[in-house]
Amino acid sequence: MRQDENNTDIETATPMSPHTTGVMLVVISAMVFSSAGVFTKAVESGAWEVIFWRGVFAAGFTVAYILWRGSFRQDFVAMGRSGWAVAIIGASGTAAFIPAFKLTTMANVMLIYAAAPLIAALLAWLWIKEHMTRRVMIGCAAAIVGVAIIVQGSFGATNLRGDLLALWMTIAMSTVMVIYRRFPGTPAAGPAAMSSIVLLPLGMMYGDPFAIPLYDFAVLAAFGLIFAIASVTLAEGVKRIPAGETALLSALETPLAPLFGWFFFMEIPASTTFLGGVIILVAVLSTQIKSSTGQGE
Repeated sequence: MRQDENNTDIETATPMSPHTTGVMLVVISAMVFSSAGVFTKAVESGAWEVIFWRGVFAAGFTVAYILWRGSFRQDFVAMGRSGWAVAIIGASGTAAFIPAFKLTTMANVMLIYAAAPLIAALLAWLWIKEHMTRRVMIGCAAAIVGVAIIVQGSFGATNLRGDLLALWMTIAMSTVMVIYRRFPGTPAAGPAAMSSIVLLPLGMMYGDPFAIPLYDFAVLAAFGLIFAIASVTLAEGVKRIPAGETALLSALETPLAPLFGWFFFMEIPASTTFLGGVIILVAVLSTQIKSSTGQGE
């Protein structure tokens, strides 16, 4: 009897499926990324100073992780053209992401990023002919409706330059998602570190990173750590689930960022922000609840 119970315990202790692991990694990444605006707005330093020190610490933490894992050759030497594409495109997205927070509100940046499901799904369909289930398409459409409601309520306060930078960041991150889906063997940590390293000369050229206050230095060190965590978890997660679903899960950042903006900086979202955020959350959660049954449509 005891043996049967033990066997039952062994049988029930099955590992998570790749899809479930991918969902968890992308959700963690979304939650961590949603705090980026808090770190950016919490310092008085300019965008290029933030980009420089965030890059130094993000690259340092990521390289330390690579050395601890003993995968330096795999992550850097053998990352290939797809890895370099991720690094360069990701760097351009980061270069747009940070100043976007300085030029517009946290809510606007993250609301524009919520368009990523449509962009990633379209890129995946055009490039790798990836099929989207009806469930994911409906979820993407619902997310876009949620964004439209929020943007309609805050349209008059939108800063054009900040919004355009946020849009480019969205396109860049969506492209990175599809590259990882197309080339799942592309390492995650190496390209993430390189995307930070290639921006360091520009940070020194256009900013004055060695003149920042000690408080800003400490905040940006923490920012680098969480950015490294978010980049690696996103890259590992997107290898396990379709690009459209990845981008849809990443839309969880959308309702979280305005909440952080309100809590830390008293940026009061409009009622339409709450309504749109609820729609996005429902779209994401309902898609995942249904897909967990393992039935596609």
